[in-house]
Amino acid sequence: MIEFRSVTKRFTQDAVAVNDFSLVLPSRKITVLVGSSGSGKTTLLRMINRMVDPTSGSIEIDGVDVATLEPVKLRRSIGYVMQNSGLLPHRKVVDNVATVPLLRGVPRKQARLDALELLDTVGLSRTLADRYPSQLSGGQQQRVGVARGLAVNPNILLMDEPFGAVDPIVRAELQQELLRLQQELDKTVVFVTHDIDEAFLLGDQVVILRTGGLVAQIGSPTEILANPVDEFVSSFVGADRGKRSLHLENHGGDDLVVDSEGRLAGVLSTGTKAGTRSGPGAAAQGGVRQ
Repeated sequence: MIEFRSVTKRFTQDAVAVNDFSLVLPSRKITVLVGSSGSGKTTLLRMINRMVDPTSGSIEIDGVDVATLEPVKLRRSIGYVMQNSGLLPHRKVVDNVATVPLLRGVPRKQARLDALELLDTVGLSRTLADRYPSQLSGGQQQRVGVARGLAVNPNILLMDEPFGAVDPIVRAELQQELLRLQQELDKTVVFVTHDIDEAFLLGDQVVILRTGGLVAQIGSPTEILANPVDEFVSSFVGADRGKRSLHLENHGGDDLVVDSEGRLAGVLSTGTKAGTRSGPGAAAQGGVRQ
């Protein structure tokens, strides 16, 4: 479990990135920090592995204050995936994945064997192992980045807008791949994004941030969509417009779900008609057949 306790981060006296932030991130779940630029989401993420230290307050992992841990050792025990994969361009794919295990003293032969297995895990062919990052597509590079983040079998995986630099089709594939991996590996994932759709797709717990790391609302996607706490959250998630604002129209005996702009969002399933689920979050949770 990760816990922030009254954490504040000032880069200068007037530049407050995070102000008195407290939050518990549950184990073996995906917590998504979502907000626009200046909301402090990346700063919060980087304080977990001490790439940034708080000005005041504390961050604990399973009850241990990370400030008491040696930074390099801490970072090598936590998986980290960044937006542009961060692969070393002069090293082959297999060596990129094996980087941290080698630094931790794992024998080279074992580290390379483990790296090949991780390529299998993230859905990459082993034929790519001896290529260089420049010889891969953007989506393949991001998968290698995820494999490298998993290379030490960490309990915690930090992901800083990892899918933001790829095209929408590849992004959708990588999002589904993360959900598959989480179901299989059961990690504590902290995911940063500015995209509310991505946050709602991936997050068990979603934290919407205002400027300065102030919490606007915390909850599951269903809770936030059903009950936005104020106009800021409602506007941020688009609860009152577009594909979030849905209504039913009957055509030829079928109940069609239509958004506020008149576009078809799906067909109401038989189970939902029978009353198995209703309310503002129903379409988001699978009551709509698209």
